[in-house]
Amino acid sequence: MSVEKLSTTPAKSTGSHWLGQAVQLLAIVLIVFLAKGAIAEPFYVPSGSMEPTLMIGDALLASKFPYGYGTASLPMQINLPETKRLFEGTPKRGDVVVFRWPGDNSQAWVKRVVGLPGDRIQMRQGQLFINDRAAALKPDGIGEAEDDNGSLEPAYRYTETLPDGVKHAIFKLRDNGRLDNTSEVTVPDGHLFVLGDNRDNSADSRVPVREGGVGLLPIDNLVGRADAVIGSWDLGIRKQPVYTWLSGFRLARFFSAVH
Repeated sequence: MSVEKLSTTPAKSTGSHWLGQAVQLLAIVLIVFLAKGAIAEPFYVPSGSMEPTLMIGDALLASKFPYGYGTASLPMQINLPETKRLFEGTPKRGDVVVFRWPGDNSQAWVKRVVGLPGDRIQMRQGQLFINDRAAALKPDGIGEAEDDNGSLEPAYRYTETLPDGVKHAIFKLRDNGRLDNTSEVTVPDGHLFVLGDNRDNSADSRVPVREGGVGLLPIDNLVGRADAVIGSWDLGIRKQPVYTWLSGFRLARFFSAVH
């Protein structure tokens, strides 16, 4: 009588199994961390300071590589010694940028770059001047500006053309706003002058950090360039019954470019 012998593989121990899963999970986390740190990172728009370009409830994707990498580029705030940015690049005038607010690096803000190092910037009666050249304003009807409480206010819409030809939309809520006339400022090396597209509702480079604004933005605070809206939801619909909330998705804004 013959006996057939079966070849068997020893079963892995429970400890080895859990160790393998832990290594796989760690690898996934590391890949996600590197992708957010080196390629792009999503951000949420909580205010109307960049209307009509960006709306409250937009989800942005900020590309990291155009401006290089520094401490501000990391997907989590880590206090590291000051070092030069790797692969440093200077934004172009008109870029919409995500950055760490100089008053609190844990906060990410978004504004538009209008002044580069060496530029002279001034607001005159609500019109932007760069090196004594006016940014042309063309009326473009009436829009609606939303505040943080979801209330809507009529706003004059303009197409602004920067001296180098970049065009984008802005809102003006009123004439003779408190930030419509400013002293001329020369942007120092290593800094930028940024504005919100909602000119009467933006604490930007016209407002010093001590008063809650951006002041002159250090380039080292840049996180990345806002390239796309990947999703959008109307927060005002939260006041409506829950079963209506799905209608708050602004599908037309999904995967749209930021200009």
